[in-house]
Amino acid sequence: MVSAAPRLRCDCIRKAFPGVLALDNVNLEVAGGSVHAVVGENGAGKSTLMKVLSGAVAADSGSIEVDGQRVRITDARSSQRHGIAIVYQEFNLVPDLSVSENIYLGRWPRSRRTRCVDFASLHRQAIELLGRLGIELPVRRSVNELSIAQQQMVEIAKALSLDARILILDEPSAVLTPHELEALFRLVRDLKQRGVSIIYISHRLDEIFDIADAVTVLRDGQHISTRPIEQVERHLLIAEMVGRELTDEFPGRSCAVGESVLRVDRLTARHRFAEVSFEVFAGEVFALTGLVGSGRTSVAKAVFGAIRPDCGGVTVGDTRGPFKSPREGIAAGVAMLPEDRKQEGVLLERSLRENVTLANRSASAVAGFLDIGRERGLARRLMGDLQIKAVSTESLVETLSGGNQQKVLLARWMSLPHRLILFDEPTRGVDVGAKYEIYLLINRLASEGAAVLMVSSELPEVIGMADRVGVMHEGRLGGILDNRHRQVTQEQIMCLASGEEVMV
Repeated sequence: MVSAAPRLRCDCIRKAFPGVLALDNVNLEVAGGSVHAVVGENGAGKSTLMKVLSGAVAADSGSIEVDGQRVRITDARSSQRHGIAIVYQEFNLVPDLSVSENIYLGRWPRSRRTRCVDFASLHRQAIELLGRLGIELPVRRSVNELSIAQQQMVEIAKALSLDARILILDEPSAVLTPHELEALFRLVRDLKQRGVSIIYISHRLDEIFDIADAVTVLRDGQHISTRPIEQVERHLLIAEMVGRELTDEFPGRSCAVGESVLRVDRLTARHRFAEVSFEVFAGEVFALTGLVGSGRTSVAKAVFGAIRPDCGGVTVGDTRGPFKSPREGIAAGVAMLPEDRKQEGVLLERSLRENVTLANRSASAVAGFLDIGRERGLARRLMGDLQIKAVSTESLVETLSGGNQQKVLLARWMSLPHRLILFDEPTRGVDVGAKYEIYLLINRLASEGAAVLMVSSELPEVIGMADRVGVMHEGRLGGILDNRHRQVTQEQIMCLASGEEVMV
């Protein structure tokens, strides 16, 4: 039940970093026993505000009240003392320790006689806590043996073991399957009924309307609005987040479909996927979707040459594969933007210049030697062409937003011949405004005659962008749906993804 009195009140919170005003007199009020969503584009101030509340950084000015009492938060310990806990998108767990050890890390019970850790008591405490929360986890198992969803439950249990009254969830659904998301929502609703206040941060607007009682919009470090969810309209929420009216979440596209660019013929990689066949044509956006573990990403990697299949064929234009390496794929005109851009894509600690020219260093070479001036000029041209927001070509990529990092990856391929572009989860971790810009770039590539193969788990994105949709189920292609008139439904996709027949 939502309490009338605020559990948390932030007044005029201000935080500045060198050259950046991250929070400009921001207000936030969260009711007891409620789910309060905080939304905004990357750089809006969401993360900084949560860091202030969790004690990771100190506010320059402003006040914070918990249950009507003014509190001073200077570090993580003081935040926990006032009943605030945070679960970050990137978990803070010790992988080789058990579930019990992680939940009570730093607070393990000890035997009075030997002063050694009392593991029987530790496991018993963990079982009791998880039972109260309605979470089923093997308390003696190492965390590295758990699924991502189970690890997230460990993080939540760890936070609530500190008697947290305010729980901050930062992008909790980023790597969850629909089934796992349902389990998370059940837990959130149960915690809400127990009086816990949840601050929920997500780029996925469908989740906000599903789980939140109220939503606060931040933009450019300023508080824009706070409303009960029943008073919020989706298009106005997006407009407040991006500071302009977006007539549609997915831009329209009308271009002629040309000749076959990619032909996949009974492609098989043992223990990953089997007998997969489809075609992608010039000017077309073809989406490959399915549940986690269905093999969709593995198929894209096999097309690119990053996975060597056991049998089957891949043909790009007039070049026959399958390709033995990404180098062969690139030579055939294939480009790929991986799902995990930080681990497999960009070089975070290198400059924007070095990142965008990485796939084609020879374009900036003179007599076999790299010409930095020429490389810088190429980088500036690509920055302008893709509207990458950065201070200069020498800015480190780790300082850029998720959307701009994704544009850096795309820019890397623009100076090379590319007839087929593979996008694996193109908008993961990207705010709504940057998503729209990426969708425009995808449409632009298709209109210029490239074939686009998009791997995505976000069904609204699949339906809003793809001309045809291939649905994977347990390593096989369950079917292909014609979506040229945007008439495919999420129910049809989920039927194929679950191995059932589609009801037309």
